[in-house]
Amino acid sequence: MKATIWHNPNCGTSRKTLEILRETPGVEVDVIEYLKTPPTRETLAALYQAAGITPRQGLRTRGSPAEELGLLDADDDTILDAMAREPILIERPLVRTDKGVRLCRPQDLVRDLL
Repeated sequence: MKATIWHNPNCGTSRKTLEILRETPGVEVDVIEYLKTPPTRETLAALYQAAGITPRQGLRTRGSPAEELGLLDADDDTILDAMAREPILIERPLVRTDKGVRLCRPQDLVRDLL
């Protein structure tokens, strides 16, 4: 099974999720450090749709400039545009496997995709 994780190595939840993926037999992990290689707006929209969540639900509000940028009350298009410009606004980790996409907070949610 192939898994892709949009990962931030400075985030404990993201590190723990990656550890679960790497320790699972038969899983080939593709790690994308999204702060260095941000997903496009279109990729984010597709990931959120596949995960069954809205961009607002994928917005990182703690430790990000979301409030200062007026995103807490913004519409989904505005949020996606902001995330594409400033990937620190993306809540992590996002994981995609053949079984779907999840925002893995807490990290044990990744097990649903394995």
